[in-house]
Amino acid sequence: MPEHSNKRPRDVNQLAKLIVDMSTGEVPKDEPPAQREKNPAAVALGRLGASKGGRARAEKLSDAQRREIARRAAETRWKKAS
Repeated sequence: MPEHSNKRPRDVNQLAKLIVDMSTGEVPKDEPPAQREKNPAAVALGRLGASKGGRARAEKLSDAQRREIARRAAETRWKKAS
């Protein structure tokens, strides 16, 4: 989920002033936050768990449970579409 540390004002006038200040150099422009280095061991461990997780869960579910999950997912997708 993205972090919203630099919230811009909601008021139109304040936002306009901020934009003018940024364009004239009075206020520094928003810069994207620096990406943190990830621990390679943690990344590898996460990938390992992800590769096993879905398959292991699917094997534990019965046909009826899997069908019910799929039905609910389809209903949710169709609700969002309309």
